[in-house]
Amino acid sequence: MLRTSFSRLLAGTLLALPLLALWDASGLDLPMAGLFATPAGFALRDNWFLVQVMHEGAKALGWMLVVFLLAGIFWPAGFLRRLGRGERVQLALGVVVPVLVISLIKHGSRTSCPWDLGAFGGAAHYVSHWSWGRFDGGGGRCFPAGHASAAFAFLGGYFLLARRVPGVARWWLVGAVFGGLALGLAQQLRGAHYMSHTLWTAWICWTTGLMVDRACQLWRARGGNTALLAPASSQTSP
Repeated sequence: MLRTSFSRLLAGTLLALPLLALWDASGLDLPMAGLFATPAGFALRDNWFLVQVMHEGAKALGWMLVVFLLAGIFWPAGFLRRLGRGERVQLALGVVVPVLVISLIKHGSRTSCPWDLGAFGGAAHYVSHWSWGRFDGGGGRCFPAGHASAAFAFLGGYFLLARRVPGVARWWLVGAVFGGLALGLAQQLRGAHYMSHTLWTAWICWTTGLMVDRACQLWRARGGNTALLAPASSQTSP
């Protein structure tokens, strides 16, 4: 059932934390990275398909979809016509805010990428992304996985769509999850990220999107600016 209470969604979100912690504690990030690398580096780092299609192409597609959502606030097309203007604002916020959160965390991260490690041809040494304040000798700013957020960020729109257009929400969720995993795997093959980076990116995007959705619902419930976030039933159809 698509419609799920906030308390249940939050409980499920929090229950995922121990699973993520278990992956971190397993120490499998390095062995998994080593599957695609040699002491000379990652053979697929400059692979044309992974760089031009899965990185540059996917990034461009992600931004095109964001522009579509932003433009749709004023000029809706497709399923956006089934949402009120305030809901279209929320949908755009639910995608953009997770991207900003991921970018902010990356900016302060001292974790370097696998291809920076001495074991894989670089100069850095491995330091867990939870070892705050410790430098690893590399460039840092590699945690979480920014590229995977180009798809995972769309998880933030799922909550609104599940209430308003369930048919679209199903495909939206599937696309965001599988898109994020595909982009994360592509970057792992290149040596740009560990598996934990991808998993944490998914969790952060989901959680941030859930919080945006909850904040918008509370805003409406408390009589916030109806012109900004009111549901379709209280607005004139565009």
